[in-house]
Amino acid sequence: MGFRKRKRVPFRSPGELDAMAAAGAVVGAALVAVRAAAKPGVSTLDLDEVAESVIREANAVPSFKGYHGFPGSICSSVNEVVVHGIPSSDVVLAEGDLVSIDCGAILDGWHGDSAWTFGVGELSEADTDLSEATRLSLEAGIEAMVDGARLTDISHAIELGTRSAERKFGRSFGIVDGYGGHGIGREMHMDPFLANEGEPGRGPYLVIGSTLAIEPMLTLGTTETTELDDGWTVITDDGSRSAHWEHTVAVTADGPRILTTRPS
Repeated sequence: MGFRKRKRVPFRSPGELDAMAAAGAVVGAALVAVRAAAKPGVSTLDLDEVAESVIREANAVPSFKGYHGFPGSICSSVNEVVVHGIPSSDVVLAEGDLVSIDCGAILDGWHGDSAWTFGVGELSEADTDLSEATRLSLEAGIEAMVDGARLTDISHAIELGTRSAERKFGRSFGIVDGYGGHGIGREMHMDPFLANEGEPGRGPYLVIGSTLAIEPMLTLGTTETTELDDGWTVITDDGSRSAHWEHTVAVTADGPRILTTRPS
């Protein structure tokens, strides 16, 4: 009698997870430096230079730069830009802007990938709620990264986190359609694709050492987006603002381990 082997999310050894955490710490440091530099009058190209400097000073390599031709070390997505915004001297930050920075680094052959959203100066209440709802959705997904769970258990947890945030803040959020998280390790983007919503109990199983980049993206309006002619920049179809939070996370015997920690 034959039995089909259960499909598993790719997994790493404890030493390999430590190596990924070292790469992730570089990403975390770059994100913190970028946020500190993000002030009115500063361009997103200026922020890109800050990130690249931090990454290279750590003897790491920006994983985004040159990836399928992408020109920057970060994706800098402002206001209605959801993801993959190209750093530019023409995009100058202003008071009240909502900024999402996605950053990746390679150290000793291992990848770290993380993102967060923050405001330039004072944010509107709606934008503050949007970013916090996205962060809470990420946290819900991270909590589902446990041994024996299935891939879409994480998707479902993210969705439930979003719905819980809607009740908390008394407003609706759009879960961006078609974008989500992914496997990560020796490459930045690996199978499986991780949706940010859906029914639980499907897909490969998580095991000790499985690693995923979890990255919810929410809007204050639509779930629909359009990619601009530059082949990268993704904007909301209705012009509503968007937020994006991401961590690289591993399953361990002691629970989920965030591999992209940020210095406090």
